[in-house]
Amino acid sequence: MSSGRRAGLSHVDAMTPIELAVSGRVTRADVPRLCAELEKLLHGPAGDTCGPVAAVDCDVGGVIRPDLVLVEAVARLGLIARRAGGRELRLRNVPPELRSLLDLVGLAGAIGLGDRDPARDPA
Repeated sequence: MSSGRRAGLSHVDAMTPIELAVSGRVTRADVPRLCAELEKLLHGPAGDTCGPVAAVDCDVGGVIRPDLVLVEAVARLGLIARRAGGRELRLRNVPPELRSLLDLVGLAGAIGLGDRDPARDPA
């Protein structure tokens, strides 16, 4: 019987990130709902903390007209993720307008601005 080398990185724990999608026009009234949705994903319906999760992936590719309300929502979601065990909020499919706003208010370094969507952001 021979045992071959296992595929993949043996020293890395595979942790599935929590995924949250934000789409449409985000208004002030939507921000508490988004925060509650993330809290529910992080803590489960019973309120107990989920197992080890490396990060929260937030897909913002479907947002319409990014503005400072969306920036506030992203900042609050990042704070919730960080308070739930130091998790990182990583934005996915970030529109260029939102990137610019996050940079303008100084949050670009605090929020993980993950992969670029080549169809929306050719740079």
